[in-house]
Amino acid sequence: MIRIFKLMRTTAFLAVLCVSLATTAVSLGVWAVSLTAQVTTMTASAAAAAIAHRKAIAAAVLRTKAKARLRRALVVVPVAGIAAAIAFEREDYLEWKQDNPDGDLETYGCELSAVSAEVVDDVLQDLPEQVRPSRDWLLSRMPDCAETAAQL
Repeated sequence: MIRIFKLMRTTAFLAVLCVSLATTAVSLGVWAVSLTAQVTTMTASAAAAAIAHRKAIAAAVLRTKAKARLRRALVVVPVAGIAAAIAFEREDYLEWKQDNPDGDLETYGCELSAVSAEVVDDVLQDLPEQVRPSRDWLLSRMPDCAETAAQL
């Protein structure tokens, strides 16, 4: 009888131990899956933040280039100034073309027009009032990409 009692006690202990180990294994598995999901979410948000940061830097660089381009266009000296402006524009276009291999000259012009319209006020404020053209006059000289897109 004592032997049966010891056998039952040992069996009960082993059963409780197995259930405890199984429960612990399942809970650790759930915890590992939860941590994996958190790491995946954080990685995705870090990647999205990096992409947004890169786009913000590219936009800032584009704005700076547009500002410089407008300054160059406003102070063009006949012949030598025109040749320099053409060379600068060609260099900028070729650089843009590397980043946008499927783009064409019209797309480049529309992109420049949009960015230039954003910085026109900054450029005009930097000029002396005696030589500062009107904002409306300057904007009227820029191509209207909405019209061009509607014609296509």
